Amino acid sequence: MPILTVKNGDNEIRLEFSGTPILREILAENGFAVISPCGGKGVCGKCAVAVSGDISEPDGREVELGCRLSCRVRLIGNACVEIATEQYAFDKENDYRREKKSEFAGLGAAIDIGTTTVVLRLFDSYGRLVGEKAALNPQRSVASDVLGRISASLDGKGALLSDMIIDCIKTLAKDICKDIDRKSDEIERTVISGNTAMLYLLTNRNPESISRYPFEADELFGVWVDKTYLAPCMNAYVGGDITCAVLSSGMCEGDKTVLLCDIGTNGEIALWKDGSLFVTSAAAGPAFEGSEISCGCQNIVGAVNRVGVEDRKIVATTVGNEKAIGINGTGLVDAVAAFLKLDYIDNTGYAEKPLEIKANGGCIELTQDDIRALQLAKAAIRAGIETLLDATDTKTEDIDEFLIAGSFGSNLSIDSAVKIGLIPSALAGKARCIGNAALNGAADILFDDGKIGRAEEIANSAKHIQLGGSEQFYNRFISAIDFE
Repeated sequence: MPILTVKNGDNEIRLEFSGTPILREILAENGFAVISPCGGKGVCGKCAVAVSGDISEPDGREVELGCRLSCRVRLIGNACVEIATEQYAFDKENDYRREKKSEFAGLGAAIDIGTTTVVLRLFDSYGRLVGEKAALNPQRSVASDVLGRISASLDGKGALLSDMIIDCIKTLAKDICKDIDRKSDEIERTVISGNTAMLYLLTNRNPESISRYPFEADELFGVWVDKTYLAPCMNAYVGGDITCAVLSSGMCEGDKTVLLCDIGTNGEIALWKDGSLFVTSAAAGPAFEGSEISCGCQNIVGAVNRVGVEDRKIVATTVGNEKAIGINGTGLVDAVAAFLKLDYIDNTGYAEKPLEIKANGGCIELTQDDIRALQLAKAAIRAGIETLLDATDTKTEDIDEFLIAGSFGSNLSIDSAVKIGLIPSALAGKARCIGNAALNGAADILFDDGKIGRAEEIANSAKHIQLGGSEQFYNRFISAIDFE
């Protein structure tokens, strides 16, 4: 059988194949996520690869771009392709300097395994941040959402899914160490946060218990595996990531009524009120991560990240001020809010034609399907917030602080979020973005063993509000689909 040799940094993998498959498809089937904001339509040119061997001739689009696209190249016989871990743009955050030396002498890693993105921060023993990198979660090539991956695991792909995420983490750590002239075997201690399903898949644990009613996880972690601590989860669908976020925020340490929302593929919401912690989760889908949007992408160079209106015209900026090649989650929220202001989208979400966004010589379009995807995602989050408040007899005016966590929330425009109805307008003045709080919490645990006990207390004391099967949540969701 013909063989495709995949070179990824210093790693080299040989894949046998049959027929004449598209390169992008065989890479995805084997866990190599290829950035493709246009969804494999050959429009954006972001899936360009260095490929050689027995392959199809370049088509017109490839000739125009002067490169080979993995979504266009067809393998005919033995071939070789070089791919690289996609790196993302980060906002500078404070490091974690401590007044005393940590428990480890070498390096320590804090990791957040998200459904869409994996982020790793590396620290020295004094808490100084020495490197940070992220990559797409390679499990996306198997399924874009949590339920799809759970199903794949139950169908016998558990080991594959585990290997994918472990290899991703190893690659990120190795890349950072290479940048700072250190060795990955100097990493002596690691703390990992992630939702419950991600931790099941990481450890190749049978996820049957979280795949069916009553969704009672048979493992909630909060355990050490060798030199790695897996953060404690609250239940099947409120994971270690939200435990770490609550820990980092300090919301449970005072007497204020505080609402925290981590907006992402699985929106997790926590409320601290009268000494009790209430939590819930709402499946929003990947729209906020830029996935399953026709021109969606991660926070990469060229991603439209800000959209506004000036003199009745759409204006936009991109990451790195480069030519627009796609749009990330915050850019999507901004864009829909801007088009609503111009009445190009009505309150039902209807747009007469695709909506153009131009920036730095590039032009992308939002389709009707893109708008609908955002409507469903924002309706799930909004309905989750309102149902949690209803269940705890809490009014928006009772909330003292509204914390928005997650990498998406770090760059979210509160005005745009209110305009599209993602968050109640009454909470806008109380809102504060706190960044990747899950990763911050993992870093807190990394440097303070006392935080482990506190994280476990938080996870064990949380009271879960079930949204699945809730008529109230369903009615709230339907009402929240339209724009305000």
